[in-house]
Amino acid sequence: MITLLGKTEDELIEFAKEQGEVPFRGKQLYQAIYGRRVLELPQMTEFSKALRENLSKVAQVTETVIERVFSSIDGTRRYLLKLGDGREAEAVFMPEERRDTICLSCQVGCAVGCKFCMTAQLGVKRNMTAGEIISQVVIVLNDVYGAGVELPHGLNLVFMGMGESFLNYQEVMKSIRMMADEKGLGISPKRVTVSTSGIVPRIYDFANESIRPRLAISLSATTDEQRNNLMPINHKYTLAGLMKACREYPLGERERLTFEYVMLDHVNDTEMDARRLVKLLNGIRAKVNLIPHNPAPELPYHASPMERIISFQKILVEKGVPAFIRRPRGQDISAACGQLAARHQTNG
Repeated sequence: MITLLGKTEDELIEFAKEQGEVPFRGKQLYQAIYGRRVLELPQMTEFSKALRENLSKVAQVTETVIERVFSSIDGTRRYLLKLGDGREAEAVFMPEERRDTICLSCQVGCAVGCKFCMTAQLGVKRNMTAGEIISQVVIVLNDVYGAGVELPHGLNLVFMGMGESFLNYQEVMKSIRMMADEKGLGISPKRVTVSTSGIVPRIYDFANESIRPRLAISLSATTDEQRNNLMPINHKYTLAGLMKACREYPLGERERLTFEYVMLDHVNDTEMDARRLVKLLNGIRAKVNLIPHNPAPELPYHASPMERIISFQKILVEKGVPAFIRRPRGQDISAACGQLAARHQTNG
């Protein structure tokens, strides 16, 4: 059975020709799948009943299905999704008054092994395909608003779910290019943020992409010793190399590099850490998101007290580094940053 979601317009045209149809049928397929978010071939009423039946014998739009949806008291939804091979991934929907945000996964599990992240406890099972990545967006939007319904406001996408984006670079970039197509989903790359723990060679590759989203660096430490303990990837790509790549990264006129800093009680949250962070970011047009650690019973860390986070923020701001405290979303359903582990239950 051929899966259509994840195929480009040219690939769908070729598929239509292979079925003995005119190329225009491929364009119609593309518009139905990406433009109207139709996930069932029998519902594509622009085709005759006979053609829909014939296509359904050889193809399906997607194998990804919703296994379960968890709803938070703050409006966040955690989607436990089953992929075609039975593996599970998660996406998170976060509504706001003026925009929605979908947090996407790009791997089943994660290979990077950050000590403060639940996904790291899973290890990595496999990379997700571009079609599986896009399916998260389409399935979530259809569940929230319905297929074909125009969104009431803006949509942001963040690759901050399960997996390290730059260890599945080709499929992540393919999904971004496809989602940016105005004939389909039409999601501007400026509304997409890709997060990496610091895969330095891919930062240079990413800098040269013609269609390029925003970049966020998961930092969470101010010395190599500290980062080695928290983020084992630092043994391969040290702070010196990572910060060099960040300084050389070409930014647009209003663009800033985002640095994500998970605040861990009595680990990386001292005044000295804040001052070292200012020095690390010297010469980079940057902003910092301070993320209170989201707890899990399996993890040995606790969130820094809010008073200490505010003091940390004050030092950064006084030194000219924009810093923002990220409000936790979906903690009660294991949907917050660092909590995704394909749980079949909530924290409650």
